[in-house]
Amino acid sequence: MTEIYDLHCHSTASDGALSPQDLVSRAKQYGVTHLALTDHDTVAGVAEAQIAAEMEGINLITGIEFSTTWQSHCLHIVGLNLDPSHSLIAEGSHAIQTIRDERAKKISIKLEKKRIPGAFEAVKQAAGEGMITRTHFAEFLLSQGYVSTLQGAFDHYLGEGKAGYVSTQWPGLEQVVHWITASGGIAVLAHPMRYKLTGSWMRRLLMDFKEMGGLSLEVVSGRNNPDEINTLARYAKQFDLAGSAGSDFHNPKNIWVELGRLNPMPDFVTPVWHLFETNALTS
Repeated sequence: MTEIYDLHCHSTASDGALSPQDLVSRAKQYGVTHLALTDHDTVAGVAEAQIAAEMEGINLITGIEFSTTWQSHCLHIVGLNLDPSHSLIAEGSHAIQTIRDERAKKISIKLEKKRIPGAFEAVKQAAGEGMITRTHFAEFLLSQGYVSTLQGAFDHYLGEGKAGYVSTQWPGLEQVVHWITASGGIAVLAHPMRYKLTGSWMRRLLMDFKEMGGLSLEVVSGRNNPDEINTLARYAKQFDLAGSAGSDFHNPKNIWVELGRLNPMPDFVTPVWHLFETNALTS
């Protein structure tokens, strides 16, 4: 049986459209054999996903995606194969939830100034016990007819420099990597191309990341083209980092990103799953 790894996806515990159970069922449908649930700044969906994975016969890797700030850049660091009950994961999640709640209030105030009322109440209800993300605001703006697409919400209201944008200081990169490694996990730099860094900045980031304890780079993602994959593979090789692969799946309505629909890992890159230990953190 061909093993298919998807080590980056989201459920309703953060800004995904599917519950953890439905997400696992969809992964099974699309042939995924090893799935990591990596919700933004929370492991709230892991327990439900674990039960579903045992029923579906999928190997679930415990995960999270933390927001962090490095050199004034907002980055995302995925943690894989970690202990979701570790105190530092709980403390980190709580700290970032506080930051997210404050950001949500500020975004709502800015939108009100643009005569768009009721945003905070709507996104709070939509997120439930999960983390409030800008995607929740985008969905609100779409549902109220202020934009015609989710991307339009970012282009016109939520993106950097737009009326509803709020600059946010997240926990530092070294602290976030420590949360992950101290909980037994592997720190992965998520979707590196999204940050639009120059080559020199990327090399500086990867040097710092590795010195801080980072072990992997997301080489293959749902949006990377072959040229980008080759570029990232070379970075992984240069800095002796393992390569990770994840769709960053959020919503079935996005036909361009699907669970398990990923390009192969270049042969000269060590897959991050080769670093996983066989223990209770993987089923």
